[in-house]
Amino acid sequence: MNLFIFASLIMFICVLSRTIKRNNRIEEKQQDQFWEREQLANQVRRKPLDDLDYVTVPLDTLPTAVMTQDVIVRDCLDTLTSLSREKIVNFAGYTNTDLKLAYGAANITVLSQYDQNFTLLVQTMQKWAEALHSAGYIAETRQVLECAVLTMHSDAGTSYRLLASLYDQNGEQEKVAALYDAALALTSPSGKTIARTLRESYHYIGSLRPGERDSNTD
Repeated sequence: MNLFIFASLIMFICVLSRTIKRNNRIEEKQQDQFWEREQLANQVRRKPLDDLDYVTVPLDTLPTAVMTQDVIVRDCLDTLTSLSREKIVNFAGYTNTDLKLAYGAANITVLSQYDQNFTLLVQTMQKWAEALHSAGYIAETRQVLECAVLTMHSDAGTSYRLLASLYDQNGEQEKVAALYDAALALTSPSGKTIARTLRESYHYIGSLRPGERDSNTD
């Protein structure tokens, strides 16, 4: 074997070995830190939940009288009515360890239920909006989506895309840009992805938000 090739191969193996060892050390350190936080979290006592940002379902302000005979709409309304009697909180971006550290390990089950309620809520709002949109109820579709996105802070990308398309079709470019802002403000990991999708789909957002750089949505 050529001496240069052999030396290069040895050097490559050495560099690869060091890289693997370094990555293993980093991973072990991260795992140790995780279990340290988890152990600490499991020792935190139950705390009051009064300061949580509870989400309400404003049925009295939504188009609940439209398409009530439709099976899908009826199912959505039944689900929303049931959720309106439950406690709902958006914990997107928070791990169970984070929640236990903040509110106590004994609260993790109920907090998980609150978060599951939020997931069901945003899914139901999107399903309802799609049914209204398919039937041609554009104003009502906007009303439902605006409540989901701007009031409830939904992180359902489909809701943002549909609402943005309705705004764009009506020439409301500033409202499309406002959806971009709302997506960036989400605590959910999907927020930046939603914002990037909107910016790529509606290039005028860049001119309406000249201070923003594309790297903000990376």
